[in-house]
Amino acid sequence: MSETYYKPEHLPRFGQISEGNDKLAAKFFEYYGEVFADGALSSREKSLIALAVAHAIQCPYCIDAYSQESLKQGSDLEQMTEAVHVATAIRGGASLIHGLQMLDHVKKSSM
Repeated sequence: MSETYYKPEHLPRFGQISEGNDKLAAKFFEYYGEVFADGALSSREKSLIALAVAHAIQCPYCIDAYSQESLKQGSDLEQMTEAVHVATAIRGGASLIHGLQMLDHVKKSSM
């Protein structure tokens, strides 16, 4: 196996972050568990949102985890792909809207 910056073996060891501060880790995991529990949104919907966000922030650990979790929660490839495209559209739009700053600079410099 080739070396990569991100190590897949780290994901199953996520709980070990508590070694630095048990109290803060416990609070985080309690919050995390509550966030992903069924509520106004189902756990399935939340896993699809997490999958989309994982792609937007480009976290390979999150992509791995929420690809697996989305499947576990009953999502299929088509739904997961659509969620990724939603993230892509939002991220692309966010990049494009910043183009107006460039346009303003060009117009100001051309005056």
